[in-house]
Amino acid sequence: MANTRSAAKRARQSAARALCNRSVRSQLRTLQRRARVAAQPAADEIHKLISAIDKAAKRGIIHRNAANRRKGRLHKLLATPAKK
Repeated sequence: MANTRSAAKRARQSAARALCNRSVRSQLRTLQRRARVAAQPAADEIHKLISAIDKAAKRGIIHRNAANRRKGRLHKLLATPAKK
């Protein structure tokens, strides 16, 4: 329990932000699953995911280096030929 009014406010803000961040991370996982499950790596799905990753990194929801690592893996997936 917070001891001061400012600490209580910070706790409320932190809880609200965590809720928003959780939904963004969940959406990222959903987009990532869609991009990987596609019959062949669909460029439009991957580009949507890359855009979402960039936005999440810009807002600080995921770390900048983690975003770059994920995008690198997606580009690698896009560059490999489709398996039969």
